[in-house]
Amino acid sequence: MTDERRIRVLVVDDSAFARKVVRETLSRSHRLEVVATARDGLEALEKIAELRPDVVTLDMVMPNLDGVGVLRALPREDAPRVVVVSISDMDSTLGVEALQLGAVDLVHKPTALATNRLYDLGDELTAKVIAAADANPQAARPTNGSGPRPALRQGGRAVRLIVIGTSTGGPQALTRLLSALPRELPCAIAVALHIPAGYTDALARRLDESCLLRVIEAADGATLAPGTVAIARGGMHLRVSDGGGSIVTHLDSRPLVAPFCPSVDVLFDSAAKAIGGAVLGVVLTGMGSDGVEGARTIRRAGGRILTEAESSCVVYGMPRAIAEADLRDGEADIDHMAEAILRNI
Repeated sequence: MTDERRIRVLVVDDSAFARKVVRETLSRSHRLEVVATARDGLEALEKIAELRPDVVTLDMVMPNLDGVGVLRALPREDAPRVVVVSISDMDSTLGVEALQLGAVDLVHKPTALATNRLYDLGDELTAKVIAAADANPQAARPTNGSGPRPALRQGGRAVRLIVIGTSTGGPQALTRLLSALPRELPCAIAVALHIPAGYTDALARRLDESCLLRVIEAADGATLAPGTVAIARGGMHLRVSDGGGSIVTHLDSRPLVAPFCPSVDVLFDSAAKAIGGAVLGVVLTGMGSDGVEGARTIRRAGGRILTEAESSCVVYGMPRAIAEADLRDGEADIDHMAEAILRNI
């Protein structure tokens, strides 16, 4: 997207007040033009076909056809990018399913009521709509997580923990990656994903159903065994420690000044300090540079860093930042990342 052409947005929500708030919020940006609104999924599909918007903001729970139904009905080619606007307490499972079906990002509604609190989502929603418009259209596509599973070929590095950091496009990337890893993986995995509070339990349950590894939402003081994946809880930092030969997970809201919570830097830094060179860091699709300082700590401790290739990233931000800091030891597109990981453990 260039500054000369405004990003055309369709707002979809069954609440008239929510449509009004989102339209007003997005219209404040000189980069955005709200071309229409829709009251349900069927009207949304009609307006998508007629107006061909660049981005759709999509409510999940609607009459006639819900948000998941809209995503399933979109064409695989030349479809608009989608930003989900969701209420975690009511539709977290739908929101996570939408992200796995190709929605680029998710914004949490602060309330289900028709109150002025809805205006609180303004800055975040605007930023994510603009980022969605710039996302890789080939990467932002549905995935069922199926595909060939590479054979386990240990490289003798005695890696005890794989730490993964990701943001925009992360649920899709994690679905592809984790479903390709073998059940007998000899190390544990800890994941920091930028996602609002209230969604990680649903994401962990869906990932657990789609892969051979055991996937859980991280808990404070839990032991992380080989073949287990712990997803950092939304709104909490995930750290690990070495508990006498076992990897133990810890949850904490500090540091409060971190730009993201959970923070990739916090997870990576704790892993390097706990188990040194027995850590493999993996940075997948996402906006920004979270993970650079943590990757530097891992490298100093003797560990290695892999990044997702630009060709499969929804947003080539976090992996690019690692590459520009000269911290990566290798890269792979998401459908070959499992094989790259197995070569490095």
